[in-house]
This record gives sequence, structure tokens and C-alpha cells, in this order.
Amino acid sequence: MTAAVLEFPQLSEIDRQFIELERQRDAIHAQYKSIMEPKKMSSWDTMFEWIIQHEGTTFVNHKDDPGGATMLGVTIKTWSDWIGREATIDEMKALTKDDVKPLYKKWYHEKVHAQDLPVGVDWCVVDIGVNSGPSRAKKMLQKCVGVKQDGAVGPMTLAAVAALDPEEIVERLCDERARFYRSLNKEMFIKGWLRRNKEVKEQALGLME
Repeated sequence: MTAAVLEFPQLSEIDRQFIELERQRDAIHAQYKSIMEPKKMSSWDTMFEWIIQHEGTTFVNHKDDPGGATMLGVTIKTWSDWIGREATIDEMKALTKDDVKPLYKKWYHEKVHAQDLPVGVDWCVVDIGVNSGPSRAKKMLQKCVGVKQDGAVGPMTLAAVAALDPEEIVERLCDERARFYRSLNKEMFIKGWLRRNKEVKEQALGLME
């Protein structure tokens, strides 16, 4: 007796397209999975202390510094924007770490999407943001991971970050930061900027150990 041969109907073009779409969906899901999952982040408290170490705790009002009167790294204009009115010199001199910590968290850490970045990379981008502005920090990150430099850190930027070794990103960021500093032709500040960049690189790589 000859065994019956089971025949399955051939897949239609619609079925094949559906299967291909599901395959693509699964590939995209896998690509973004690491982005959507909770990440181990560098301690914000540690970052803040490093920021203060770099910025200093002494009131300064250097004539060659475009930021003007500055305390704990916060310029008088930035503090005025934060409190919603024009700040006075006396108020600037009286600022404490507790006063400025929420500002750094909201306007720098969160603004550069540090909470979405790998350990070490987050610290590099935060410190670039503090020293050169959040917009430049985000665009510098995008340049280093090879995506459009529009300053909008979204799924495309985060996917590019996730595809690279964090140590490599830190190396690229610090190299790019050094190039930017040298392009400014500010001899009075360049040594301090480059020293800060070197320290941030060492700190970022140390966080990965």
C-alpha cells in the first residue's frame, strides 16, 4: 500500500510578504531591545561631584570668559534663567552645591539623554554638555557614532550607540572634544580644557571596569 503523500498548499504572495514583514519586525525588535531595556548608569551623585571638581568652588568673574560671573560652574545668565529673574552678584557668590545640583541634573544630565547612554559614555557626554553646551554635546556624540548631527538623540542615535563598543565611543568623543578645543584658539584656557578632557576620559574608562 502506498503511503499517502501529504501536500501543503503553496504560500501565496501575500503570505510570503507577511512572513517577510514578521522577519523584519523581529530583526528591528532585536536591534532596539538593548536600548529599551533598563541600563546600568553611572551614579549621578558621582558625576555631579566630578563636575564640581572640574568647575571649581570659587566665585570667578574673568574678563575673558564670555560666561561672566560664575559660581560652581554656573554662569550668572544660566542661574538667572533657572530662577526666572536676573540674579545678582551677591546671589551668585552665595550659591551652594545643593542649590545648583538640580540645575545640572535637569539642564545637562537629562538634556543630553545621559540616562539612555552606556556607562562611561554618559559621563563623557554630560561633561561636554556642561563645558560646551548640551546641543554641542549631542551633536558631537552623533558625529562619533556616524548619524545625522541634528542634536535630537532618538532611536536612530541610540541604535548607533548600541552598535559600538562603549570604549571606542569614549575614545572618539575625547578626540573630537580635543579637536574642538584647539579650534577655538583660546591659549589662556586650552591647557585646562585638555587636562579636563584627559581626566574625563580616564574617569569614563574607569567606570567601565
